[in-house]
Amino acid sequence: MNGIDIQAIFFDECEESLQAAEAGLDACKAGTQDGETINAIFRAVHSIKGGAGAFGYEALASYTHVFENLLGDVREGTVPVTSDLVDMLLLALDSLRDHVESVRGGTPAPDDAAIKARLAEAHENVGKDGGAAAAEAAPAASAPEPAAASGSSDTDDLDALLDDLLGSDPAPAAAQAPVEEAAEDEGEVEGDEWALYVCPQAGAMDNGSEPLLWLRELVELGGTCVKCDESILPQIDEMDPKEGYLAWTFAMPGSVERDKVADIFDFVGEQCLVLYGEEALNPPARERKVAAPEAKAPPAVAPAPAAAPASAAAKTEAAAAPSPTAAAPASQSIRIDLGKLDQLIDGVGELVIAQAMLAQRLTNEGLAHFEELAMLEGLVRDIQESAMAFRAQPISSVFSRVPRLLRELASSTGKHVKLVVAGETTELDKTVIERLSEPLTHLIRNAVDHGIESAEDRQAVGKDPEGTLTLSAEQKAGRIVIRIGDDGGGINREKVLAKAIEKGIVDPEVHNLSDEEIDNLIFAPGFSTAAQVSSISGRGVGMDVVRQNVKELGGRITIESRPGQGTDFVLALPLTLAISDGMIVQVGDQSLVVPLTHVVESLSPAESEIKGMGRNIRMLNVRGQFLPIVPLRQLTGGPCADASAEASMENGVLVVVETERCGQAALLVDAIIDQRQFVIKSLDTHYRSVDGVAGATILGNGRVALIVDVDRLVLDMTSRRQAPAEAA
Repeated sequence: MNGIDIQAIFFDECEESLQAAEAGLDACKAGTQDGETINAIFRAVHSIKGGAGAFGYEALASYTHVFENLLGDVREGTVPVTSDLVDMLLLALDSLRDHVESVRGGTPAPDDAAIKARLAEAHENVGKDGGAAAAEAAPAASAPEPAAASGSSDTDDLDALLDDLLGSDPAPAAAQAPVEEAAEDEGEVEGDEWALYVCPQAGAMDNGSEPLLWLRELVELGGTCVKCDESILPQIDEMDPKEGYLAWTFAMPGSVERDKVADIFDFVGEQCLVLYGEEALNPPARERKVAAPEAKAPPAVAPAPAAAPASAAAKTEAAAAPSPTAAAPASQSIRIDLGKLDQLIDGVGELVIAQAMLAQRLTNEGLAHFEELAMLEGLVRDIQESAMAFRAQPISSVFSRVPRLLRELASSTGKHVKLVVAGETTELDKTVIERLSEPLTHLIRNAVDHGIESAEDRQAVGKDPEGTLTLSAEQKAGRIVIRIGDDGGGINREKVLAKAIEKGIVDPEVHNLSDEEIDNLIFAPGFSTAAQVSSISGRGVGMDVVRQNVKELGGRITIESRPGQGTDFVLALPLTLAISDGMIVQVGDQSLVVPLTHVVESLSPAESEIKGMGRNIRMLNVRGQFLPIVPLRQLTGGPCADASAEASMENGVLVVVETERCGQAALLVDAIIDQRQFVIKSLDTHYRSVDGVAGATILGNGRVALIVDVDRLVLDMTSRRQAPAEAA
């Protein structure tokens, strides 16, 4: 693992820490101000600070240090959690996010002077007792930290630090007594001390950690180094630079909580052994490890001098030593580069196609009933489901960015909006998640700027002066449905239509547009009802971008607007863009794929179960419920005359499907061929968008089959049939 890989891990963990801190601050704003929530916020900022110092990002480390000082006061209870304080901390978190992004992108650090001054002022206004004085002294004590982290392995600096640590306590043995006496108390009694053992192991610095900084932070907390274990330090020509040879035992003041010390090692991972209290006084025996350039066989291991006495207590201690390592696998995880994950998904897709081709070939040879073939199909499905699960992420990663957006909009529009979120644990493909951020941002800006009225206008009509924005997500009919709703005034259709006529989008002679058609005019390129251009709206590009992005994802967007009550934008998106299950059907000489998530049942109806409704509509009676019949021959360009349709109904099969907006319908096909997994290929990428078609796939016989967009097809067919009926 090189430096670039380590930095990538740091930025990933920064994103996780920022999300955790924002979630904690949002909880505080909602009234949850318990100690665990405050500690989670503190740990998140502290983790970013530790990594920033290790990589030498001085501006980021300096800012997080000021931020952390105030959070430390909040955690200790010297600063009360008020609404104003939470608002300021949220602004500080926004600035911290900007710092991280500037470091990631290599751009200049953001201007943080104003927010740093506010944080420092709040920190300095803590009570005038000794605790406050110590808090004020903390920045000065730790100011050199970023500079030290940015340097190389400065051995003189380390030697000086060790001299200072050991020199400050001329009698380590004398200091050991109070540590042993207070080991069981672990800081419960003021004035007593408790022991801490720190032993970096091989790989401790692989993730950018720096033991020198740990020691400095322990000293800042009042710790005293009573022992530096050099027992396994080899000769310089035998040293392996990747190994850890030193270990330290500290006497920590009883007033310092264990959690505060543990925070220092949050960013370290499993490569540093940290023991507390009685365990710190009896650390496990250490083995000397030296570099062996030519040896393939394992070198002889000599016992550490400190573990020379072979007493019964030493045996018990050695038996207990593996316990910290044994517990580690429970929390182990691995980070995988997204490119490698994409390669895995692509490979699984090709495996699915190859398995389908093999099954087709064996079927043609009359060998389709082999048990091994069914076993192979089951294994391929398990691999596919596991691979897709790797890419699944909760939509909360997108929803979590909305609070900051609302804060920015509040400062520019003066409209304060309350956010209500539901279904944030709903999972969908990471690719969809990544491409969802931009359209969601445009929709929220539109809702706040155009949808929600000003506080004065809301009060005039009896509404709460604070608007409400609702975000929800749910899985429905094989898709994820995302709803962005506001409680504003709804779409002013007269104004929208007049603006569309003015811009030439609609012919002035057209007067019979439906409400839905008028609502959809806001997606037209260049359309905007804003009186003047601002940083938020007025250029007529936002909603056009939304529709285009949603379309590229294979989804659709609809509008539900109620005058005086608000507007909902409903996005229906595929759960994944890679692999799904489908029913392969025959229509004329074409094979089509109907996504299995839409299929309810299939049946061959009796003649008495099919009823006519007008000239163009046939209805299917399914247990007393009448469903419209949609012949798929029309999608393939085949004949759809009445005689052909009637003949198809007599000999064909009806597939009952569930749609998002039109309820259930029955698709008329000639025959059902198979049911299997299929790999989704985008038509937009390889050809162009086609109405009623969600994509394409490769069948087992090597032919290309179109994937039916069930929702769109049923909606278009029913709308086309209803129009002549209403005219008649």
